[in-house]
Amino acid sequence: MNELDLGIHLKPAMSSVFRQKLHPKTYTQMVLEAKRYTAKEALQEGIVDRLGGLDEALNFIEERKLSEKSKTGVLGSLKAEMWRETIAYIDDLEGEEKKFLELNESEDKRRQEGEARVKKWEKNTTKAKL
Repeated sequence: MNELDLGIHLKPAMSSVFRQKLHPKTYTQMVLEAKRYTAKEALQEGIVDRLGGLDEALNFIEERKLSEKSKTGVLGSLKAEMWRETIAYIDDLEGEEKKFLELNESEDKRRQEGEARVKKWEKNTTKAKL
């Protein structure tokens, strides 16, 4: 995640995916510290399930019998329940975008007010002469 380095906000739905998939420590390091992970570290942290190319992906699917999991007819509802938070963000994209913009405006205003207070304090503080 390089949003922090680039100054880009992370949208709620995307953040939700990471919150639900990753350990809180990994999520924090990834989002708030812009930590970069090697492939091996990503595997250890649970960011990825396996390393490799197409052959390894196909072996993974076969080993876990993933192509057969939908035969019972409940896989979709189980996934929908598992990812409910993320789906809610996506379903109310307009409302979430409005909340997102309001939060960012509020944060910008808070930052500007803080900077103004610091400048006022610096202006009114007498500096010791040595």
